[in-house]
Amino acid sequence: MSLEFRARRQLGAFEYEAEFAANDEILVLFGHSGAGKSLTLQFTAGLLHPSAGRIALDGHLLFDSDAKVNVPPQLRRVGYVVQELALFEHLSVADNIAFGLPKGADRVRRVAELLSLLDLTGFEKRKPRTLSGGQRQRVALARAIAREAPLLLLDEPFSALDDSLRTAMRKELLRLRAELGLTILFVTHDLREAHFLADRVAVFDQGKILQLGPREEIFKRPNSRRVAQLTGTANIWSGTVTAAGEGFVAAEVEGAAFHSACREPLPPGTPVDVMVRAERVNLRREPSPEASARNQILVDVVSEYAYGSTHTLHLRPVGPGPEMEVEIAARPYEVLGIAGRKRFTVEIVPADIHIVAAGQARGSTQNTG
Repeated sequence: MSLEFRARRQLGAFEYEAEFAANDEILVLFGHSGAGKSLTLQFTAGLLHPSAGRIALDGHLLFDSDAKVNVPPQLRRVGYVVQELALFEHLSVADNIAFGLPKGADRVRRVAELLSLLDLTGFEKRKPRTLSGGQRQRVALARAIAREAPLLLLDEPFSALDDSLRTAMRKELLRLRAELGLTILFVTHDLREAHFLADRVAVFDQGKILQLGPREEIFKRPNSRRVAQLTGTANIWSGTVTAAGEGFVAAEVEGAAFHSACREPLPPGTPVDVMVRAERVNLRREPSPEASARNQILVDVVSEYAYGSTHTLHLRPVGPGPEMEVEIAARPYEVLGIAGRKRFTVEIVPADIHIVAAGQARGSTQNTG
């Protein structure tokens, strides 16, 4: 099922303008609160309408400002789940799921199918208030897909759950996606959730899509400093290109040289932003003995924070180079003896260093995949 989306609307001082397509995938709409993610779902569902644009589902117009088409929400074949769920507390689980379905034998059959699909068999007579958070989420999902809607809109549906339930519901959603062949627009500002679910990611900021592409492309190769900030890149430094060649760019950052396996040709002298994710920084007890070793800096650990399975370290260079952050798993942390030793050599693989021209225009490159 393919969705074509193009919309523009001015809401006071907030200007929304976005264009994308989604086809048999989970497209995660990612960004801070107020960036325009939920507006995208409301425009698609027909709860709000753009001042201009075109929205089509498998070629069938849902909205077209030029053609004066605006299909009512109940006729759009779209399932919609919001954070608050909006279950009817006075109705049973079965009646919640069946809400909006025509009465008759098919209605009974469809409810039974969904109860089985979402592991809710035996709960059909229960009221929502008697269910756990995860069970309520499954009821909301069942109701959203009850009319066999090919497009599912999910607006931070798992944000109120604890970590274990959120993980379980994310797995449940991936199973549903595989079994039913849905196209899903999923709104979140949670990096782990975006990593877990997305086929592609659209990064929203102030009503615009700054970058849209495959998940790994977005997180490993952001097209601007702003996208890197929004997607959790901890190390973003200003630098200057010193050399470039086939498949590589070298840049100087605070007196230290960084070599990147960069795709973009950038001539010497170009001001750049140099980006490295914290989890891609490696620590060594001693410098590499290889003469060709690059991207190595002697550092001291100046602060650290433990997060159960990982540790986040703040590093300061002994000589030239920028301060940086590294995220390291608990086992390597213990093997390296970081708790009892504070001086290490940082090593960064060139493929893990991403360099873009400084001042990349916001929203200038929407589709990278």
